[in-house]
Amino acid sequence: MKPDRPIAALFAEKHPLRSLEFFPPRDDAGVEALRQAATVLKRISPDFVSVTYGAGGTTRERTAQVSTLLKNELGFTVMPHLTCVGHTQSELRELADRIYGEGFRNIMTLRGDPPKGSTVFQAAHDGLSYANELVSLLKQQHPDFCLGVGGYPEKHPEAPSLESDLSALKRKVDAGAAFITTQLFFDNEVYFAFVDRCHQAGIHVPIVPGIMPVLSLKQIQRFTALCGATLPPKLLRRLEATDDHPDVVEMIGLDWALDQIRDLLARGAPGYHLYIMNRARGALALAAGLAA
Repeated sequence: MKPDRPIAALFAEKHPLRSLEFFPPRDDAGVEALRQAATVLKRISPDFVSVTYGAGGTTRERTAQVSTLLKNELGFTVMPHLTCVGHTQSELRELADRIYGEGFRNIMTLRGDPPKGSTVFQAAHDGLSYANELVSLLKQQHPDFCLGVGGYPEKHPEAPSLESDLSALKRKVDAGAAFITTQLFFDNEVYFAFVDRCHQAGIHVPIVPGIMPVLSLKQIQRFTALCGATLPPKLLRRLEATDDHPDVVEMIGLDWALDQIRDLLARGAPGYHLYIMNRARGALALAAGLAA
């Protein structure tokens, strides 16, 4: 099976990369809907796509199913996510071998969130506690894996300080991560301040801004509460004024995201990663806006 091209090689070409994130549906009907959305999104030719990893059960198998569908059926370069949650080190090595054997060469490497119903992360017996440990394990298993890691421009909610969060990020990069994708944010100054702090700390891999177009006020408030991101007052006022009109909310969200992306690229960001919630319309609208 032909292996995927490492994403690090794409960054080396010195053009902004565009990527999309899918999440694995819970049933076959959802997989079919994702297939249709992904087929539509082929027309904008993203450089790569990623597939998130569930906390347990069938969602993990769906990650493998969706990753294979996107790679083999639709021809995307695919970066599956992999987390420490609920896995022993032996299981993680087996998963790494399976991912590698199927031709994937890029993995988004994460500690993962606590399982549903729990607020505290706890490693499995003989498991791993931190993403940098997973980076090390994967690089030992297959040195030619290209590994991405997550970064929090506004600090991971569990980190006691910006400094400790940055130290944890540096450990991931020092362990072998090739690039960073950020958690969502809505103020570009937050991103550029984060990049500056990373550079001062000796982190010099590409830092890809993660952008989530707002689809509903309640949804984005839930997401920002979970990840520690801030909604700028100007955006919040616009969303609150139109919250009973979903189409208008989506239009405001897309316009804000479009302005973010234009500014990010103009100021030298290495690309952008879209959290699209398996919906094609928003990504197509942004691509059209950027092509104008």
